[in-house]
Amino acid sequence: MTETDKMLSRKEGHVGHMIFNNPERHNAVSLAMWEAMVRILAEFEKDKDVRVVVLSGAGTKAFVSGADISKFDSERASKDAIAKYNETVEQASAALHSFPKPTMAMIQGVCIGGGLAIALNCDIRIASENARFALPAAKLGLGYDYPGIKRFVDVVGPAFAKEIFFTARQFDAEEARVMGLVNRVVANEQLEAYVKNYADAIGANAPLTLQAAKFTIGEALKDESKRDLARVKELVLGCFESRDYEEGRRAFMEKRKPIFEGR
Repeated sequence: MTETDKMLSRKEGHVGHMIFNNPERHNAVSLAMWEAMVRILAEFEKDKDVRVVVLSGAGTKAFVSGADISKFDSERASKDAIAKYNETVEQASAALHSFPKPTMAMIQGVCIGGGLAIALNCDIRIASENARFALPAAKLGLGYDYPGIKRFVDVVGPAFAKEIFFTARQFDAEEARVMGLVNRVVANEQLEAYVKNYADAIGANAPLTLQAAKFTIGEALKDESKRDLARVKELVLGCFESRDYEEGRRAFMEKRKPIFEGR
């Protein structure tokens, strides 16, 4: 499955892969790539065989290095063009953040600016030892809207969020792990195999349980008055009424691995 030569997608078992394929520019993201993200995620959401999605960058030097500055003259040269660009970025970010299935960012090399924002919109972030992170907005005079700032605070807390924004410096993989910016740091040569095993393990679990857990965790991060607890209850009840729940119990008693169908 291919959306554009700069954004690639494929399936392996229950795992969907979305690859930022602009290695000559350290996988910097253009308008067309943001648009392709929305389409790819929509396809993966509809595909019941896909239970987890892994995001990665082509090559070994970068996950995503931010926006493709070489495209600014054509994509962000006027007020209307800037508005369209920003709207597309917001759509892609919202689609990733609200994606109902688990998402993982496989990070090697640089993960900067918009790339870091993409990674933070994933549920799990696995980084190689050579990964480097930065949010250089303060060096560029850029402003960050509330949703972007809120995501940083949700992930690393206010103190580290301030350090990331105020210093605009690069953080290495171990610093990122300590801050909670990434879940795991593994050796460079082990990254792909580690992420594959993690994704396959998630993909083998009960999809309805994963969906319910992801939605509920998301609601827990909202203000109490905005939480959709009725939907949480509905999703949990759906788990208990599913064939997968029967299969899980049966497999446990028979001492075998369950085979879940997502229904």
